[in-house]
Amino acid sequence: MLPFPTPSVYQSSKCFVTYGVMGHLDPNQPPTKSKPWSTVAGQDFINRVELIIPQEAFEVVRKILNEKATPEFKRVVMSLHDILSGDFLTEYIKKGDVMMLSEGRKGIDNVFTFRNGILTMSLDKEAYERAGLVGKPDGVKGKRGLKPRWVVELDLTSSSMVPGKKGFDRLIYASKNAFNTPVTWLFCNLSSTIPNPDPLAPHSPIKCAAEPSVLQNIDAMLPTLKPPVNAIGLEGREELEYYSTELYEWLSLVRLQSPRIQVGDQVDPYLCRYQVPGDDQQGKICKLTWQGFLAPSWCREMLLNLVAELPSKAWFSFSTTTFSKGMAGDNSEISLFRPQGASGEYVMWEIKSHE
Repeated sequence: MLPFPTPSVYQSSKCFVTYGVMGHLDPNQPPTKSKPWSTVAGQDFINRVELIIPQEAFEVVRKILNEKATPEFKRVVMSLHDILSGDFLTEYIKKGDVMMLSEGRKGIDNVFTFRNGILTMSLDKEAYERAGLVGKPDGVKGKRGLKPRWVVELDLTSSSMVPGKKGFDRLIYASKNAFNTPVTWLFCNLSSTIPNPDPLAPHSPIKCAAEPSVLQNIDAMLPTLKPPVNAIGLEGREELEYYSTELYEWLSLVRLQSPRIQVGDQVDPYLCRYQVPGDDQQGKICKLTWQGFLAPSWCREMLLNLVAELPSKAWFSFSTTTFSKGMAGDNSEISLFRPQGASGEYVMWEIKSHE
């Protein structure tokens, strides 16, 4: 049997493109199950959010930001046993709604996460054997040549996860003996209420706010922003593929603040052969970036506000990027583009990292 190749940065991620219509938005009953809303809300731990808009739409976005609370998160040093004992477990994990991500590189280090009351542990062989917990192999079953890893998932909201039950007592034993070293966590409370007294306060958390950084009045060469007329259907598949590839490349260069998309760029073609596709249109654009530990629910609400408040003649691009899962660049991303003058139409790219 041939061994499976070691994951590397040279393996290609998968990109899935969706071209569809959002439909009517009811502010009182915002959609949750249809695309693109379910896709955005389904991401796990988001590290970066980027918004690209024409400069004339910036005042509308500024108004949205003034009315919307700045996303906040906390950095705290705790051991796993601190989380699984006392009021913290009861108030935040069982009753509350929090996200937590420990330090480390998933796939390399021992990493712990909490979301929706579920504790997920990504462990190497030594830690897994010391813990004595029941898990499953991580990755393709039977792959050889790689250091074996295991994933342990435990639903802490279950009625069996209480002191005195065998499964919970085994977890407490592991937290005391195998995972007793304090580590740094990122903590985000998705609920609007904070327990009183706050079980997190004794651990001296550091409060952080993800304030947006803004780049305005970027003189840019614009590509073709309107989707092809016959994009829907088999006959327009190839045309849609070219359009989505060229537009995503341009949006990525804007996010990277590349001078290749700026007006008057005269790079030596020997160094770079890229040219903005289209009819040499020019325009001023603006880019906003949030970076931190961001909740998918906040990203979904932000996207809802943009769709509802920005006029239909204004295009925009909204993208979310998760934390890296190990090596640099090994993360997932969602980018959504709403064309100008389109009644609810959108193009969405889902970039899924190699597993």
